Amino acid sequence: MNIIKQELQFEESLKQRLEFICEFAKVTPTFINGSIRKIENTNLSYIEPHRVVIKDTTFLVFNYSSDVYISNLSKKIKLTELEEYLKSL
Repeated sequence: MNIIKQELQFEESLKQRLEFICEFAKVTPTFINGSIRKIENTNLSYIEPHRVVIKDTTFLVFNYSSDVYISNLSKKIKLTELEEYLKSL
């Protein structure tokens, strides 16, 4: 079984929005690109979300989505609520 990994690039408008929110919250983000993992000769694939690390907290984001996941995919907030969440950290 061979797994193929392809790196995904951040959607530029999403990255700009995140940088803008972090600037207002006076924090510095670290961006880590997500990836697509495909199992060769099958139709199975997994999309690994982009990661944004802020104040030792990992946030997961997907291109073309307005949701931000905190640490894992079970807890999410809207992108518009991120600034208030960052200020509460």
